[in-house]
Amino acid sequence: MDHPPSAAAALPPAGHAALLGTPERRVVALILCATMLRLVFAGSLGLGMDEAYTVATARDFALSGFDHPPLAWWLSTLAQKFLGQSDLALRLPFILLSALTTALMFLLTRRLYGAEAGFWASFALCCSPVLGVTDASWIVPDAPLLPALLGGALALSHAFFDEDRKAPRWWIMAGVCSGLAMLSKYHGVFLPAGAFLFLLVSPRHRFWLKTPWPWLAGFLALALFSPVLIWNAQHNWVSFLFQGGRTGAPHLNFGAPFILLGAQALFLLPWIFLPCAWMFVRALARGPKRERDFLLACLAAGPILLFTLPALWSSNRLLPHWAAPGYLLILPMLGREIADLFAKGAPWIKRLALGTGGLIAVLILTLALLNLARPPLLAGPKYPFQEALDWTDFSNAFFARGLDREGAFIGAQRWFEAGKIDATLGGGFPVLCLSEDPRGFGATRDPQKFVGRDAILVGRALTPEKARELYGKHFDSIEPLPPIAITANGKTAFELKVYKGRNFHDPAPEFSLGLTKH
Repeated sequence: MDHPPSAAAALPPAGHAALLGTPERRVVALILCATMLRLVFAGSLGLGMDEAYTVATARDFALSGFDHPPLAWWLSTLAQKFLGQSDLALRLPFILLSALTTALMFLLTRRLYGAEAGFWASFALCCSPVLGVTDASWIVPDAPLLPALLGGALALSHAFFDEDRKAPRWWIMAGVCSGLAMLSKYHGVFLPAGAFLFLLVSPRHRFWLKTPWPWLAGFLALALFSPVLIWNAQHNWVSFLFQGGRTGAPHLNFGAPFILLGAQALFLLPWIFLPCAWMFVRALARGPKRERDFLLACLAAGPILLFTLPALWSSNRLLPHWAAPGYLLILPMLGREIADLFAKGAPWIKRLALGTGGLIAVLILTLALLNLARPPLLAGPKYPFQEALDWTDFSNAFFARGLDREGAFIGAQRWFEAGKIDATLGGGFPVLCLSEDPRGFGATRDPQKFVGRDAILVGRALTPEKARELYGKHFDSIEPLPPIAITANGKTAFELKVYKGRNFHDPAPEFSLGLTKH
């Protein structure tokens, strides 16, 4: 049967809580404070490699993309069109989505376990480095994925546990949220899959399978996901093949899952990860007799299990943030446990939670101040965030040397370098990735259109020997040019090697992955 809200939900505000009023008011204050910190964080660092790549490949509108479904790319396209090219402007839609994520976490948890639990689940979300900082501040597919997952879970909680006969509209909302989640990242498929698992296992709710509403929800989700299917059908299903091959060839490694779990704990914070992992296992073991917990565990099972267990046999490294959307859906249970501990008089949990939040805020503000102060100690090669450097030095040197007149396009050695170059040029000059792994550049930018033109070839590791090996047969000649230094706080962090390629011809098939239209 239904699991009642936590005992703390019925308690009136007292002590520390009275200072901030109701849980609803505290959540509003939390969202405002977190949003301000995310704006500071987003404004203190340049675009990361993946972010710059997303911005660059979003200039060419497409139904979907090579790496992921298109929603983050579409948001980036709109940001470039209406907000401008600054790093903060490009990140702003994703930061606003993070505020929606926090609000939906509160609404979902309040629906299941009470308002006090809702506040603490939202607070834990904001404290998590991956869910509350990077996914909430950077240009990543998780930014639209997370609110879609929580919105879907909220709709399902109403469909399953309300008694007011309004379930059909909640099923429709669950279908829309599932479609948006699938448009954000392939993780989104675990939302309808988890709901279907819950329906199969929970005897009290299995009757829904005999009604049209779950099937209509699935149809709506599939309709919203259809741009991804259409694009992949036109491009040899390359995105599915790329993501499906991320685990690599089978290779037994008994230690890898434990290393991955340790990394997940660091990305989420141990005091969040450990109880969430325990509550996830406990909810699955108890089954549908604790139906609210079991629903969350079913929705979380796909990301947690399928992005953790394959580490046992994968020859490639599984990244710890891949499972984070699953733990997101366990946070409501964590919020309930924290609220219950408060109700039982456990002040240490308050010190742990608030201390973590304060530490995260201090670290963000310190990072921003360090970037504003530009201390010599963190200059040049010692700068700790080299991947987040804006390559404005490249754009300055490119135009000052007249390289825009020397070549008709830029050919980058690696996809992430192509993204950084394109981002710093603001899309004002054509950039191709002339590589056997061009990622999204190979799906949208056709090298055949540049045959017969000269190029400026760029790469951090593009030695003269490597340049001749990679490009010798594709140009009449390759001439070295002075390198361009990328600086951090006034000192050289690294150099980009630069060459002039004359008369581009015979482009290799891998430069476009055979995907672009000729």
